[in-house]
Amino acid sequence: MKKFELMALPYQAEALEPVISARTLQFHHGKHLQAYVNNLNNLLPGTPWEGLSLEDIVCQAQGGILNNAGQVLNHNLYFGQFTSPKKDNFPSGKLAAAINAQFGSFNNFCQEFVKAGTTLFGSGWVWLSADADGRLVITQEPNAANPIQKGLCPLLTFDVWEHAYYLDYQNRRPDHLDALWQIIDWTVVEARYVHD
Repeated sequence: MKKFELMALPYQAEALEPVISARTLQFHHGKHLQAYVNNLNNLLPGTPWEGLSLEDIVCQAQGGILNNAGQVLNHNLYFGQFTSPKKDNFPSGKLAAAINAQFGSFNNFCQEFVKAGTTLFGSGWVWLSADADGRLVITQEPNAANPIQKGLCPLLTFDVWEHAYYLDYQNRRPDHLDALWQIIDWTVVEARYVHD
């Protein structure tokens, strides 16, 4: 049986500071995500979802398998979208054009996205996704849910579980979400937006 593995970070643990500290990364990636990977690998043997891709498991499974698979998928997309902090960090190309067309400006989009992340009650994720026509959608997904369960293509996500930010920001979720724009690797996000 194929075992899922903890994704390797595409940057050093200190690379995202001061937006996300190395200490937070060590806990969030090295402890929380590792636990989801371990749990998923322990739960899958002998189930109908054994051997399926992570995306297929998230779209088909239920209960503990769904929760852990969802968290692995969500965190892989989350950790894979970051780079060292940059000033004036903006998307380009087709994604930038779609954001401007649908939200009026990049700044308006950022405000709507952070508002969705701030107002999501409890634990979960805020997502920018594309539908089958390439139209952009902001969704709030509770717990371990992922937009692929709604037929959407996930592009960008902010984790609003407290373990994602509490060591650095305590209960200041909006401050954390506002700071994340500095470390988005827009080339990664743009590559996920493949609509013509």
